[in-house]
Amino acid sequence: MREALADDYLADDGLATVVFLALKLRRPLLLEGEAGVGKTEVAKVLSRWTGGELVRLQCYEGIDVSQAVYEWDYSRQLLHLRAAEASGDVAAAEDELYSERFLVRRPLLRALSSTGAATGAATDATPPPVLLIDEVDRADDEFEAFLLEILSDYSVTIPELGTFRAAVPPVVVITSNRTRDVHDALKRRCLYHWVEHPSFEREVAIVRLRAPEAGEALARQVAAAVERLRDMELYKPPGVSETIDWASALAALGRTELDESVVDATLGAVVKYREDQARVRAAGFSTLLS
Repeated sequence: MREALADDYLADDGLATVVFLALKLRRPLLLEGEAGVGKTEVAKVLSRWTGGELVRLQCYEGIDVSQAVYEWDYSRQLLHLRAAEASGDVAAAEDELYSERFLVRRPLLRALSSTGAATGAATDATPPPVLLIDEVDRADDEFEAFLLEILSDYSVTIPELGTFRAAVPPVVVITSNRTRDVHDALKRRCLYHWVEHPSFEREVAIVRLRAPEAGEALARQVAAAVERLRDMELYKPPGVSETIDWASALAALGRTELDESVVDATLGAVVKYREDQARVRAAGFSTLLS
């Protein structure tokens, strides 16, 4: 599994193992960790590797069924009804209003119905989609309970059409930044892994993989500086994505090594809060470069 992901993602043994088990056992995978450590990227890499469509559901406070599962295209239904009234065939038009023709499939329904249909027919010709449920900790308790119900048997019922059930379960990756605790019931349904910030050497390898334009020496200096930034108790410590962005920005400026002037000019690529930038500047850039 590590070798399979290596072209796009350098996973450690723990993450590679839990990803393998999630695919083998067809279980949802819950990834927790600080923002920017690469949780979302796992789903994107799995989509590219398996060939399955990436279906992303971005969670937020107040998300409900109409944004996550399905809704009806009311404007098209109204136009259809008016056209039927003009032709004098209203009864037939009313029967068609709640058909799949006017169904808007949101991410959860798309992920289920792309591997099956309301009839339950299997479609093995294509790989199952990768369903990314991103930042589930931003959603409320009611939505989390609804999500657990769907993941129990990979099906959803639409009263007007029947039950859509996945013939082959999608690959499900759920991420959480742990702004609140995910309920135990959802954790029991999933395989779990806490994604740590990478070690120094692995972060250097990640920068070399994702920002090859940055040389070896610059990649090592950037990774070392970011490692020190994470020890400064910032409000938002930089993640791996910021490390890559910083290395790319420095390479775009033609720099081959860090110095105080270029750190000052490019600090916004790696430290994203004004208060954090003030703290870094107060500590002195020599702290990062020593």
